[in-house]
Amino acid sequence: MKNIFVFVLVFIPFLGFTQTTDVSGSVKSENGNVIVYATVGLEGTVHGAYTIDDGSFELESIPFGDYTIRVQLIGFESFSRKITVNGKIENIEVVLKESDNQIDEVVVSGTLKAISKSESSVPIEVYSKEFFDKNPAPSIFEAMANINGIRPQLNCNVCNTGDIHINGLEGPYTMIMIDGMPIVSGLSTVYGLMGIPKSLIDRVEVVKGPASTL
Repeated sequence: MKNIFVFVLVFIPFLGFTQTTDVSGSVKSENGNVIVYATVGLEGTVHGAYTIDDGSFELESIPFGDYTIRVQLIGFESFSRKITVNGKIENIEVVLKESDNQIDEVVVSGTLKAISKSESSVPIEVYSKEFFDKNPAPSIFEAMANINGIRPQLNCNVCNTGDIHINGLEGPYTMIMIDGMPIVSGLSTVYGLMGIPKSLIDRVEVVKGPASTL
């Protein structure tokens, strides 16, 4: 029993041999805006974190040594820097540059299959929700007046119905689809658009000319 007791005492001082500390900092873009949900990690280790609402991050319990810190986020170029951890490191400031290799826009309409906008043979104009929010209008019918080549026309002041003219053609020549499903062709505005609030619209896609037959 005496030998076993001595063996334990000899190895107790080595239990706290590995020293660790915390590494913290912040991530911003070139224009000074904070970047949220960027991935921050030390290459070759399992230590990693995400930036929070104020752009800051913290890596906890990092053993002393030399590391390469890497920061990544889609739409920005990757950032790498060598650091030496031998005490608490604070305020590592990272500036990410926007990447030129952006993801192509993907549309579903026009050719009836998913295709990148740059490769589509059908010219498609996409108007986002933000575009319509800049122009006050109670319904999508009135909001369409802000798009070039499109003119909503009120045909009846009593029943408050109208149609959509594209490039000067009358309403019956305009097909309107909601989520890919066509509604009643020339009578579409009678049965829908006047009563659809602008707040329900995610985006509007406009196809003009003969290519719209696809």
